Amino acid sequence: MPTKRVMNGQTALHVQIDGPQDADAPTLVFGNSLGSNLHLWDAVIEHLPADLRIIRYDMRGHGRSDVPDGPYTMGALIKDAEAVCDAAKVRDCMFVGLSVGGLVAQGLAVKRPDQVRAIVLSNTAAKIGNAKMWDDRIAAVKNDGLAMMADGIMQRWFGRDFYATPAMVPWRDMLVATSATGYIGTCAAIAGTDFYTPTSGLRLPTLGIAGSEDKTTPPDMVRETTDLVPGSQFALMRRVGHLPCVDNPAGYAQILNDFMTRTGHMIRDDSY
Repeated sequence: MPTKRVMNGQTALHVQIDGPQDADAPTLVFGNSLGSNLHLWDAVIEHLPADLRIIRYDMRGHGRSDVPDGPYTMGALIKDAEAVCDAAKVRDCMFVGLSVGGLVAQGLAVKRPDQVRAIVLSNTAAKIGNAKMWDDRIAAVKNDGLAMMADGIMQRWFGRDFYATPAMVPWRDMLVATSATGYIGTCAAIAGTDFYTPTSGLRLPTLGIAGSEDKTTPPDMVRETTDLVPGSQFALMRRVGHLPCVDNPAGYAQILNDFMTRTGHMIRDDSY
C-alpha cells in the first residue's frame, strides 16, 4: 500500500494507493468526511475486488495532510482532489465521497469530467446546513474544543446499534485527534457551498447512499440531491447513521460493487 505526498501549491496531501499501481486499472477514489481521515474506508476496502486501484487521501487539515491556516474554500478542497488525481494519472474514476467528500465529488465531476466518470454521493447534499449552523459549530470548537463535542458528534455519526459500543472508541479518538484549525477551516468551506445548480447539470452515472438514522444529512436530503442528476440511483441503508461505511462496511461495499457492475466500472468477480 504505497503512500505519497502530493502537493497542491504549498499544501502537502497524504495519499495512499491500494491494489494495482497501473493507471489503466479501474480506479476508485475516496473522499472522507469532516473530522475523519482516509482510514474511514479501511473495512470497506476489504470487501472490494482486489483488481481495483483504490486511492484515498487525507483532506487538508485532517490526518497526515498539512494543516494550512483557515478558513478553507470548497474550491481549494476540490483542487486538492484534482491534484491527487493528476498525480496518480487518474482518468475515468468512480469518486466515492461521504459528507464533505460528497461535495468535493460533485465539484470535481463538474470541473474535471476527464477524471470522473461516475460518482457516489454518500450521506451528503448539494448544500449541507446553513451559515448559522456552521458559524455556531465553529464557535463551539473554538470555545470548547473537539473533545467536549465528541459525544454529540458520535450520536450523529453512528446508528443506535453501533453507538456506545467499544468499537466506537477509535472513531471518537480519530475525531478528537483532528486539528481544530483543520476542522474549523473545513466547516467554513462547507458553509459557503451551494451546488444545486452545477450538480443539476451533471450527466454521469450517479448513486446516492443514505443512512436511515443519519441526522446530519437525512435520507430525504440525500435523495433530493441525487435526483438532480437524471438517471441517478439511490440506496437507503437501515439502522446506520452518517458513516454507514463504518456501521456496516460489508453492506456498504456490496452497494458499491453492485453499482460498479451496473455501470461497467469492473467485471463482476464472484470471488469477492
